[in-house]
Amino acid sequence: MRYKLVVFDLDFTVWDSGGVWCDCLLPPFRKHEGRVLDAEDSHVRVYEDIPWALETLADSGVELAIASRTSQPNWARELLDLLKLRHFFEYEEIYPSSKLRHFAELKSNTGYDYSEMLFFDDELRNVEEVGELGVRVVHVRNGFQRDHLASEMDV
Repeated sequence: MRYKLVVFDLDFTVWDSGGVWCDCLLPPFRKHEGRVLDAEDSHVRVYEDIPWALETLADSGVELAIASRTSQPNWARELLDLLKLRHFFEYEEIYPSSKLRHFAELKSNTGYDYSEMLFFDDELRNVEEVGELGVRVVHVRNGFQRDHLASEMDV
C-alpha cells in the first residue's frame, strides 16, 4: 500500500523532552552547542531515526503532517523550528483537541481518504481511536524507530 499522507505525533514519537511533554517545559527555548534546551536546561532530543524517516518520506513524494494535542502549540512550533524539522511538514494540526478532530481536518485539507494515511503515535488511546477511522496506525512505544516505517512501506 502506498500511503499519500504520513502523520506523526510529537511528544515521545518525534522527540523526548526530558521525560515530559513539551508543554511541561519552561521557555524560552534556545540552541546551545547543537542541543535544544529550555530555560531549565531540559534537553529536547529528536529520536535518532526521525531525520532519516522524514527525508526518506519527503524524497518519495509522500506528504507529511503533525497531529499533536499539546496545550502549547506555539512552543511545539518553536521547537520544530529550532530542531530544523518543521519544513518537512505540509500540514500541522497542533492544538489541544481529540486526534479525531486532527484527522478530520487533515482529511478535509488534503482530500485524502483515511485509508491513504499512516499515523505514528506513542499513546495507545490515540492509536485505537484513530485506527477506528480506517487510518493505518503504528503504536510507537519507545520513540520512533526505522523499523516502524520499514514495516509499513518499502523503504
